[in-house]
Amino acid sequence: MGNEAMTQAPGAYQQPLVESSRVQKMFGSIAHRYDFVNTVLSGGTHYLWRNALLRLVPDNPRAVALDVCTGTGDLLPLLKKKFGRVTGLDFCYPMLHHGSKKDSVRSFPLIQGDALSLPFADRSFDIITIAFGIRNLESLSAGLRELKRVLRPDGALLVLEFGQPRNALWRGLFNFYSATLMPLLGGLLSGNRSAYEYLPETSKDFPCRESFARECEASGLVVKRFRSLTGGIAYAYLVRHQA
Repeated sequence: MGNEAMTQAPGAYQQPLVESSRVQKMFGSIAHRYDFVNTVLSGGTHYLWRNALLRLVPDNPRAVALDVCTGTGDLLPLLKKKFGRVTGLDFCYPMLHHGSKKDSVRSFPLIQGDALSLPFADRSFDIITIAFGIRNLESLSAGLRELKRVLRPDGALLVLEFGQPRNALWRGLFNFYSATLMPLLGGLLSGNRSAYEYLPETSKDFPCRESFARECEASGLVVKRFRSLTGGIAYAYLVRHQA
């Protein structure tokens, strides 16, 4: 996991105020262009990141998998190639509606629900994924505890999220792109500039690497492994129950 000193106490991350109603409305307004804009803004890299996330665990055709904050369901077909039963959940109905129209997604169960109060029994899933959604939760600690609740003791939580590159020059270039060019391009392509100003607001200080591991530890989870992607723009985490 790296050798950086862990000086911050577990659970010390002060999450910015994230109003779920605001986030829900924002994602609903861009649902019709969401996949296209993501592909343009990332240059298609987000597909490589998703594949890298799923390579953290072996295939298991008997596993039951849940994709939380599934959006339009892009991750579901990839999950199906590795696991057995696959379900997607998101709290934004327009995102699910647009996802259900896609040939690659229409066969999967799509459930509207809140990641902080999942409509599932304890220990329901072998695999849980959450890609670029965990930073949008009103409470990171509450979200991690709820994910732990529905994860089986020997299961795996796979988290894909933005972070901060270690290299100062690369970090500066990415911050400039995300704070300046991304809102401009995202606004032009989607018609909602503020939705793409939201990304740098929530990702610039979101805990990554060892800091994210400490947040997991405070919620009874442990990061077994993480991978830096594209120089640290994003990180993929393999998380399990604490022994």
